Amino acid sequence: MSRLPERVDPVRRRLLKAALAGGGLLASGGLAWGLCARAEGRDFRPERAADVLSRVTPLAPGEPAPNIVLIVADDLGYGDLSCYGSTAIETPTLDGLAAQGARLTGFYACAPLCSPSRAALLSGRYSIRTHVTVPLYPTWSPHELFMNVAGARPYGVSGIPEDEVLLPELLKARGYRTGLVGKWHLGDRSPHLPNENGFDLFFGAYYSNSTKPYAIYRNQEVAIPAPADQDVLTQQLTAEAVDFITANRGRPFFLTYAQPFPHEPLHASTQARGRSIGGLYGDVVQEIDWSVGRVLSTLDDLGLSENTIVIFTSDNGPWWQGDPGGMRGRKNLPFEGGYRVPFIARWPGVVPAEQVIDGPSMNFDVFPTLLAAAGVAVPDDRAIDGYDMRPLLRGEVDRLHDTLYYYKWHRLLGVRQGDWKYLRRHMTDNGGYASLRQGPFLFNLATDPTESYSLLESEPAVAAELEATAAAWDDQMDRNVRGWKDGL
Repeated sequence: MSRLPERVDPVRRRLLKAALAGGGLLASGGLAWGLCARAEGRDFRPERAADVLSRVTPLAPGEPAPNIVLIVADDLGYGDLSCYGSTAIETPTLDGLAAQGARLTGFYACAPLCSPSRAALLSGRYSIRTHVTVPLYPTWSPHELFMNVAGARPYGVSGIPEDEVLLPELLKARGYRTGLVGKWHLGDRSPHLPNENGFDLFFGAYYSNSTKPYAIYRNQEVAIPAPADQDVLTQQLTAEAVDFITANRGRPFFLTYAQPFPHEPLHASTQARGRSIGGLYGDVVQEIDWSVGRVLSTLDDLGLSENTIVIFTSDNGPWWQGDPGGMRGRKNLPFEGGYRVPFIARWPGVVPAEQVIDGPSMNFDVFPTLLAAAGVAVPDDRAIDGYDMRPLLRGEVDRLHDTLYYYKWHRLLGVRQGDWKYLRRHMTDNGGYASLRQGPFLFNLATDPTESYSLLESEPAVAAELEATAAAWDDQMDRNVRGWKDGL
């Protein structure tokens, strides 16, 4: 005989419903209060950006200015190019580019994650100053909601703040034609869209290629509806980059080619597949190399190469696949493999050929370097953490920074001074214990580039000094995280 369902006490049911409703109200109220409280603490001053841009002097008619092509791969590892030691992937174009200029072996992304790294690259500032410290996701997506509920966004920022002055904005004010081809990843709604932040042309995606739905936009209109065919995406982006250069060959231009690969999922065209012994990942990287070749040949054909700065780098270390160059760690980790990335620069007449430079530098150094090349002063109303790279690229100095700071999300995890690197206690890459905090660690990168042996016990004075440096930096950030300068 079947059992009759138990009868639920009506009073108990009403109490349960009331409890659930009350809990929901408390949760939503708490979230709303948290968002408002975080918004209050943003130290948000959009009028500053307008003031900085109004003081940029436009180019005079006929005034010389170099063109700029900035190519940023997504999740490309330090060791994924043959000029950086890969034996599985062939990159003859990028190898040749390095031979014509400088190849840096001590270049870092500002963060081991995409959005904060890109925010630093375009602003010249540590990503914590921009409040973009974690990856951004589509508005109202489950990922974005989770980030807000979990408190991962301390100031509730969902896109690059309006008061940040970005490289394309300053170059546009100078008189450059500006274009972004590929990945943006700094916001998907106004006022955070590419065309609202200095780019005359945008052709690409708002987010990583793993985000669904994945559509391609031309400016603010859908050009390729979701799901875009990513097998042909590199070819499409290459064609757009070539068209942008060709259309603007008679005036100074700034092209950011933000390649969406080799971020996973991996995609390559029929012509590129099966050509690398590095599997599909290798095919993807080799197609990127082909794409760079098409851009360079366009510059050659149009007679623009001698007056064009070309930079190639990556936004952070490799993810599930890819080669961190024998270093410890990958994307989302504070070890070298998550931060150190390839950097190649060809700059005729400024950067001598066939240079290999070991001194440390970081991707926010690109900002003041390219502004100096274009004759634009860096903003004087805020802290700019980057330095002009020209003395390093010309071999006049052996390093740009005495101290570099390693952030993951909004937390400072490490400090590098000289060859010493100190990491605070944090969640690491240690197998089944990854969820537990480990450390602190002290490494000497000169004798231990793989960060295998902590010298915390044998060099306690060095560790204490670096922890004090980190604490002082934390205190400075707590007092003025945005880096606004007094009296301005």
